[in-house]
Amino acid sequence: MASLLSRYRNLIFPCQACVRHNSNRVSCAKVDRKYYERLYPTLLVFPNGSTINIRNPQPRQIIQLPIDITKLTPEEQAALRRRRQPKTEIKLEKEIEDNYDRRKYLKYIKK
Repeated sequence: MASLLSRYRNLIFPCQACVRHNSNRVSCAKVDRKYYERLYPTLLVFPNGSTINIRNPQPRQIIQLPIDITKLTPEEQAALRRRRQPKTEIKLEKEIEDNYDRRKYLKYIKK
């Protein structure tokens, strides 16, 4: 009986090898979970620019902590505000000098 069952297993259970029961079976984009099973390596950037590697429960590549503006000097605060403002583009309009004469090249055109 065991040899018959092993011989006809593919006929009785045709999709047994292709069934996967996990949380990523049908997802295409983001896996929406409340709790992740593992801790992910993440780079943590402090306001002074120093970095450390931590283990984060959410899959993030980098986390940057905000700068405390109250602890900065007034010059540094003004520099930070200037950096955060959108940059204005300077448009230079060049006047192209047009001294092209069509009649000069008429001798090269066959009629």
